[in-house]
Amino acid sequence: MSTRLNWLRAGVLGANDGIISTAGLVVGVAGATTSRAAILVAGVAGLLAGSLSMAAGEYVSVSSQRDSEQAALDVERRELAEYPEAELEELTELLAARGLTRDVAREAAAQLTERDALRAHARVELGIEPDELANPWHAALASLAAFTVGALLPLLAIVLPEPSQRVPVTVAAVLAALTLCGWLSARLGGAPAPRAIGRNVAAPSLLHI
Repeated sequence: MSTRLNWLRAGVLGANDGIISTAGLVVGVAGATTSRAAILVAGVAGLLAGSLSMAAGEYVSVSSQRDSEQAALDVERRELAEYPEAELEELTELLAARGLTRDVAREAAAQLTERDALRAHARVELGIEPDELANPWHAALASLAAFTVGALLPLLAIVLPEPSQRVPVTVAAVLAALTLCGWLSARLGGAPAPRAIGRNVAAPSLLHI
């Protein structure tokens, strides 16, 4: 689940940034020139720079997250080796704090520790799934691909129509893309679609007023 959410976060962020930043760039260039070649060159340059920047940023961010998770697991692994009884008591207290009676919590902690002590502490104490640590390469590639796909829509929308229709067509395309992106993020994440769509469309609009 955490891996899926990581991909979803990177994808939505990348697509939104690709749509908004590229649209702003090409509309600005279109205001200065009607040359289709100039607009296309500027749009492609923005797409390449933005997608690589997003990918690099995601890689660094998720790598830092993974390093922190791995460090926490290393500490837990060392404490389990050095203080097994104290760690068992700690797990018991954590389970009891979740609503189990003391006796049931103790039995559950003992069984979980016997099965896989590190996994039990990682899940209950740290909120980490040891086998599903965030993958920086997955996040980087998802962000790069999503930014590229998002950026292509306003780029095509402004270079294909006649000069007089470029801005209206691009604005309509951006609104449609943001709506679709919001709907997809809600669908994949199991969230209410109207709220996600409204947030996805309204937030960029407010930021660009």
